[in-house]
Amino acid sequence: MAKIRTLSAAALVGALALTGCASASGDAGDSKELTYWSMWKEGEAQQKVVADAIADFEEQTGIEVNVQWQGRDNIKKTVPTLNTNKVPDIVDGSFAKLAPILAETGQAKPLAEAYAADVAGEKVSSLVPEAYLRDDVLTVEGDDAPWMLPYSLTGDAVWFNAAEHPELVESPPQDWDQFLAAMDEMKAAGDTPIAIDGDVAGYNAYWYTSAMVGLAGPGSLREMAADKSGEAWDGPEALEAAQMIEELVEGDYFIDGYNASKWPAQQQAWADNQAVMLFNGTWIPTETGPYAADGFEYSSFPLPGLGDSARADFVGFAVPARAKNSDNAQKFASFFLEKEYQDALGTEAKIIPIRADAAVSEEMSTIKDALDAADSYYMQNDGISFPGYNEKLLWPSLSDLVLGKTDAQTFVDTMKSGQIDYWEQNS
Repeated sequence: MAKIRTLSAAALVGALALTGCASASGDAGDSKELTYWSMWKEGEAQQKVVADAIADFEEQTGIEVNVQWQGRDNIKKTVPTLNTNKVPDIVDGSFAKLAPILAETGQAKPLAEAYAADVAGEKVSSLVPEAYLRDDVLTVEGDDAPWMLPYSLTGDAVWFNAAEHPELVESPPQDWDQFLAAMDEMKAAGDTPIAIDGDVAGYNAYWYTSAMVGLAGPGSLREMAADKSGEAWDGPEALEAAQMIEELVEGDYFIDGYNASKWPAQQQAWADNQAVMLFNGTWIPTETGPYAADGFEYSSFPLPGLGDSARADFVGFAVPARAKNSDNAQKFASFFLEKEYQDALGTEAKIIPIRADAAVSEEMSTIKDALDAADSYYMQNDGISFPGYNEKLLWPSLSDLVLGKTDAQTFVDTMKSGQIDYWEQNS
C-alpha cells in the first residue's frame, strides 16, 4: 500500500525545479488526442463550463479531447481499466474518491508537467493556494510531484434560509452549547432544527469528523484510524465527539423520518422550509435550487465547535499511471486553471474555484469567507483514504450512531475492535 505524504509549498517548488518539463514515461509521442472520463453529467452547470474549456483547448492546441460524461461513477468505471490499454488518460473527482483508488494503490502518475506549466504567465503551482497545500496529502512517498491537480474546493456549512431566519445571519451560534441552545429555542417555537438524509452514510459522517477536528485538531481522526492496535480509540476525544452526536439524537433535533427516508427527501424538505438548518456541502444551493421555496435566500455559518479550522476538500484531475497520452492530459489539466474557467466555475456553476482570485457566487460567499478566515484545514473523513476503511468500517459505524441505533460508548468499542480487524487484514 502506497503511503501518501504531506507536500509543503517549498517542497513542491523544489520538486518542480528538479523535474522541469521532462516527458512523461510511456506517453504516446506526438499524439494529438486524449481520453477524458468526466465526473460531470451532460446538462450540469459544471459540465457546461468544462465543455467550453474543452472546445477552447482543442482550438488552441489541436489536441482532440475524447470526453465521456460518465457522472459520479466515473472512478468506479475506471477501476477495471487501470491495468489495461483502455485506461482513460485523465479523470476527475474528489480527493476522497480518487485517493483510495489511484494514490494509495500506486496507480496515479505524478503531475510534474501540469504543476510546472504556465497559465497566463503564472506557474500552475502558484495558483493552488499554499494554505491548502501546507496540511494536505497530495504526493505519494517516493514521487516527485503531486498526483492530483485540484480545480475546485468543496466544504461544508450549516445552511439556512436567511429570509426566514435573519437572527442566524446577525448572531450565529459560536460554540456547541450555543448551538444546542439555539436549537432548543427553535423547537420551542415549533420549528424542526435540522434536516438530514440519514441514508447517505457520508453525510452522517460529517458530524463526527467535525466534532473530532474541533476537539483534537485536523488530522487527529486520520491518526486514530492509522493505529493498528486500535488503542487510539481509548483517547477521551473519541468518546466526547461521539457523545456530541448522541446529544443531537437524544435531543430530538433531527427531522422526523430522517432515519427511514431516501435521499433527497429531507434536503428537499429543508429547502421547502420544513426544517431550519442543513449541515451539508457547497453543492447544496445548486442541488436544492430547483425546488427551494419562493424567496429562499441561501446563507450559512460554520458548524459551531470547529475553532479556527474549516473543511476544504479538493476536486480535481488525476492521470492514471498507464495513460497513453499523459502529456496531453496534463496540458488540459493545467489549461483548466485559466481564470476564465475558474471564474465560470464560481459564478455559473456556483462552486468554489481553487484559484484565490476567482469570482464566487453570492450563495458561496459565506463559505468562502469562512475558508479565507480559517487558520487550518481538514478534508472529508479527515483525509482518511485507506482502501475500504471508510465504506466498510467508519461510515457504517457512524451511521448507526447518527441514526440512534447505538450509543457513544458502543460506537467507540465497535471502532476499536473493527480497526484491529481491518489492519490485520490490510497490513
